[in-house]
Amino acid sequence: MQQDAVQPSGDQQNLMTDNSSLVPTRPSVPEGDVTRHDAESGRLANRPPGYPNAIVWLRVGILRDWRGVLGSFIAAWFYVPVALFTAVVLAVVAGLTLAFTGGGMFADLVPDEVRDAPIIGRLVSSFLEQSGGAIGAFVGAALAFLVGLLMVPVLRFNGADSGVSLLAQLVGIAAAAILVGVLYTLYRVLFEHRLLRVSGARELSRREKELVMPILHDCAERLGLPGVPRLLVEDDPVSTNARTYARHIVVTTGLLADPQDEIAALLSHELVHWRTGDEITSAFVRGVGLPLVLVHAVPTWLMRKFPHPATNMFVFVFFWPVLLTMKYLVQPLHRADVRAAEYRADLGAVMTGHTEGLRAVLERRKSFESGRSGWDEAVCAEHPPNELRLERLESVRVDSDADGPETPPRRVIASAELFGGDDPVDLRRPAVIGGVALLSFCLLSSLLGVVQWGFFRPENAVDGYFSALRDRNVDDLAGWLNPEAAAAVRDDALLGELIRSADYQPPTDIDIRAIEREDDDATATVSFVVGENRMEADVMLRRDEESTLGVFKGWYVVGGVSTLSVLAGQQGLMINGVPVPEGPEEQTVLSVPGVHVVTAAANPLTEVVPQHITVLPGADVDTPIHAVPELKPSAQGRIDAQVKTYLDECARQTLAAPQGCPFRLSGYQDAKGLKWTIDEYPTTQIEVMGPAVAQVSTPYEGQGAVRVSGTYESFYGKETFTENYVVDVTGIVTVTGDEFSFQPGVDE
Repeated sequence: MQQDAVQPSGDQQNLMTDNSSLVPTRPSVPEGDVTRHDAESGRLANRPPGYPNAIVWLRVGILRDWRGVLGSFIAAWFYVPVALFTAVVLAVVAGLTLAFTGGGMFADLVPDEVRDAPIIGRLVSSFLEQSGGAIGAFVGAALAFLVGLLMVPVLRFNGADSGVSLLAQLVGIAAAAILVGVLYTLYRVLFEHRLLRVSGARELSRREKELVMPILHDCAERLGLPGVPRLLVEDDPVSTNARTYARHIVVTTGLLADPQDEIAALLSHELVHWRTGDEITSAFVRGVGLPLVLVHAVPTWLMRKFPHPATNMFVFVFFWPVLLTMKYLVQPLHRADVRAAEYRADLGAVMTGHTEGLRAVLERRKSFESGRSGWDEAVCAEHPPNELRLERLESVRVDSDADGPETPPRRVIASAELFGGDDPVDLRRPAVIGGVALLSFCLLSSLLGVVQWGFFRPENAVDGYFSALRDRNVDDLAGWLNPEAAAAVRDDALLGELIRSADYQPPTDIDIRAIEREDDDATATVSFVVGENRMEADVMLRRDEESTLGVFKGWYVVGGVSTLSVLAGQQGLMINGVPVPEGPEEQTVLSVPGVHVVTAAANPLTEVVPQHITVLPGADVDTPIHAVPELKPSAQGRIDAQVKTYLDECARQTLAAPQGCPFRLSGYQDAKGLKWTIDEYPTTQIEVMGPAVAQVSTPYEGQGAVRVSGTYESFYGKETFTENYVVDVTGIVTVTGDEFSFQPGVDE
């Protein structure tokens, strides 16, 4: 059996105030025989009469106690026990810390001028050292408690980035709480007979019916009720008690031994509870705070099942945040309505003419009423003190009663005061206002939904991203990228030139094939044409954390830019016709999806075949770029001509070792009249070293021939000679403007 956390008595509305009020909720037994005053056929069996339909009955009970519903809602759905635990822990830690350090901390704040003053300085320092710990502990604990108490609700809504988002979360939480409360109330009402059977209630025997049922029907007739609830009995010969549920009244066997006037008074009291739907009110309050109620049921069951101080201590140590929340927040707000319902139900005995019977019961129970603290008696008690209930009985009368000449005037009551008519909660104006508000909310939500669907879908981010590439608009492109990438794009002037170049080919013919979304992340499968080829790639998307106008949350592209890796030492490199600054080390250049043309600056020596680099969306690997220059066909002849000119100038010299030339005479030290003749020019081999640099060499099979002739003095006199040598050429060719410059390389 489970104890109710909002009312210790469970679902019942008890007249008594002894320990029997702590009996757990007992729901219902099977349907029995329908007596002559049972409700008409076609409606929910044994529900109170006087309501147009069951919906009105439930609505009246649900809307009666707004304070109890509010307290239960805040306590359960705003995690008040967690906030209370956090606040107490922080307060204890802060208080203990400042208790030992506060004195010295406050003493250190005293200015040196005051501290050095005779007598006064020492007095102030001593006072702060002795009292600072206590003051600091008290102030620090209070502030830490407040911070801890507010921390949990703040963290509860830390995801709200605007007032609209916060309001939406609050509405969602309230709707969930109301739905849970309504479902729980329906569960208690619909399954009440089965739950009561499980808890031990049973049908009345024939003799019990013959005793009690006439009294019940008589009381109902006097109250103007055309029907009665189902009456069940619990086998408890000790206590005399009765409890009212939504569709049942449960009495104990001990009550059947009381005088009939007292039985009638108790049944009149319970019939008022039944007719006014007080159990519906309590069930809805419990349902709204169901998470907290279920947790609170554990310690209350333990204390009821094992009544011992050690059990109470154990329960309090482990469940004190829940117990304190129920005692100082939920119960005080709900019990005000419960006590008002008890006063109202007592008037039922007055209406049926059984005032004396009820007075006798209350007088007898006064001796069993235990002392309660001021908080429990004035705020948390489920039943008012019996003395106050007796006083209230003496102050009222029905129309047929007359005040005697010596009797103080008493207030006259009527049935409308007990039941409030068929529909005591007038909802016509609130219904109109609520309907208009709901309609406005639906229209506004629909409008916002259309705007969200039209302008803030993941598809819009994909379309906007590729449209910005097509329009070559850097600012627009940055608006569709994640913040880090957007900042990099706006700060990179080179990227803007690359996109605006006519050589850049953006993706075209965009077709969004599919979008897979998981929470705030999405993946768009996009087909597009790059150059002349149709390709497909995945575009990663993420929902923006910040809202537009505080309502709409758009999407941005993740990884919308990539990088090109430019190797070091590449002179004159150009991407899309835009020169790339040369660096001593490898560098990266931002790029976007599309086709980029890599070339180099034109010169008379070399040429670079354009490279078409295709960059796909979402590429997270650097694409290396290395422009390979090739020798122009026209450059070969010009270099050969310069080599021949160089060799001819060497041959015109009449020296044995022409300076800077690739040949020399060997062996003839006194040779005179030397003449160099190029018989065969060497073949040149040109190796491009860079866009404007080439190395010239002669392969072995391409060596040339040079002949030298002259005279020398020998033993026989003046003689002539002729020597033949092979010749090869090495050197470097550079370009300055449109001119070549050949610099020979000769070994010394």
